[in-house]
Amino acid sequence: MSAPAGTVSLDQLSLEQLSQVRTQLEQELKHLTQAFGDLKQAQSKFAGCIDSLESIKPANKEKKILIPLTSSLYVPGRIKDTDNVLVDIGTGYFVEKNTKEAKTLYNSKVLALKSNLATLQGQIEKKQDNFQACTEMMRMKMAQQQQQQAAAAGGSKGE
Repeated sequence: MSAPAGTVSLDQLSLEQLSQVRTQLEQELKHLTQAFGDLKQAQSKFAGCIDSLESIKPANKEKKILIPLTSSLYVPGRIKDTDNVLVDIGTGYFVEKNTKEAKTLYNSKVLALKSNLATLQGQIEKKQDNFQACTEMMRMKMAQQQQQQAAAAGGSKGE
């Protein structure tokens, strides 16, 4: 079976070329894995927003809460409006939405990230397969090279 156009069969590459391909695959895997983790973290953040929206009910109006100014600095406050929230839409911009619209927005973000994560997972698995195939081909070529060297050394001793 021949390789598709634009690709090279691993058995056609030298050990040095295989090593370079393996290093490149390792870097790509590291990058994809980092991206996967970042997307998972974003998905978790949006799911947390959905959970937080569940706590904004008319029964909680005027309830005391702590408002974060930073990740470790809070000020006391009270819930005045249980129907509307400010939603961060990115790069420092906020939009007022009712809680139902906000929940719909965050649900769509979670679903989009789920789809992106599935695609990325497929790419990671393909790269892992390629990495393993490259590693196995390197092992085979090294063993072959050692056998040739041993045969050459054995042949020169008999002279």
